[in-house]
Amino acid sequence: MPSSVALLITGASTGLFAGGASCAAVQGGLLAGAVTRRQSADPSTPAGRARPEPRAAVNDRAGSPAEPRPLVPVGAFLAGKLASHTLLGALLGVFGDALQPSPRARAVLMLTAAALMLLFALDLFGVKAVGRLVPRPPASFGRVLRRSAKTDSIATPALIGFATVLVPCGVTLSVELIAITSGSPVAGAAIMAGFVIGTAPLFAALGYLFRRTSRALSGKLAVLTGVVVLGVAAWTVASGLQAGGWATFDLTPGGTPAAAAGADGDETSAADRNPAADGPVRIDASGKQTVTLTVTDFYVPTKFTAKAGVPTTLVLHGKDSGGCARAFTIPELGVQEIVKRDGDTKVDLGTRKAGTLRFTCAMGMNTGTITFQ
Repeated sequence: MPSSVALLITGASTGLFAGGASCAAVQGGLLAGAVTRRQSADPSTPAGRARPEPRAAVNDRAGSPAEPRPLVPVGAFLAGKLASHTLLGALLGVFGDALQPSPRARAVLMLTAAALMLLFALDLFGVKAVGRLVPRPPASFGRVLRRSAKTDSIATPALIGFATVLVPCGVTLSVELIAITSGSPVAGAAIMAGFVIGTAPLFAALGYLFRRTSRALSGKLAVLTGVVVLGVAAWTVASGLQAGGWATFDLTPGGTPAAAAGADGDETSAADRNPAADGPVRIDASGKQTVTLTVTDFYVPTKFTAKAGVPTTLVLHGKDSGGCARAFTIPELGVQEIVKRDGDTKVDLGTRKAGTLRFTCAMGMNTGTITFQ
């Protein structure tokens, strides 16, 4: 499974760059409504009517020139949101672990997540044709939450924040699918918690802005959010295609692939003792081929040229390995291995015909190829 820390970072970056504005567009009004009611409500006013007070009186009672009290319901709202999303992530991870999806099934889920992001972006751009396709909560549920936001209890913002798990934005749905692909309750909780943490810095500010700015400015923010979500969707598509072994997008400068050596047996004595000592691709005296891939936070090398028609073993040599690279997959063969942090993990590739075999991490971020010829 991918590293929980890596997934936490992935969730936080997704929340920061795409989720903050998109979730604020869906949920920001609830937060702003709760904070506003707490600012204006006065228990001494009959029937709960708001009574304006001079700023000096408010400052004297608060004990400071600033108004820190609105930060309390904001914090309660985000704490409730963090609790529910982390719990959901753990449950989704358990679900994924029980299913044990194959590498290509995970890739399909990632592409589905990207499709949801695309629909959400088009909806933000005002494309009416996709309006009915975007998942939305029932209107009655939103009305219930808005009515509950009018109470003064500090527990109310926390409960509303907890309930936002039932009012997801498009990006949230996409992250939930990634939590399923993690196949672990810890990893699933990590990516969902990271997502909420990533949205936190912008959530209150954007919620406030959506609450008080003009419709025109809100529209501009929606378009900007759509552009960001489109970028995240494109990245997710590329990762999904690589995770499924259907494509490899290598943006690094090309180099000479590591090639087989020692096929005639003239350099096999050292290879028999330690295949990795003489090169990443070796053939011993018995005609068996060994391909050694070094795994750190990345894969080294990423391109191999090996001999077709001979029994081949892939050695995953962990060298202080970490991150997503440890979750090694060969989608075409359905291979899934967790690489040892320091040590070797062997994968029997059988006798391969001429062609290209793609390998990747579970998230489709680290990739490479073995070309048999």
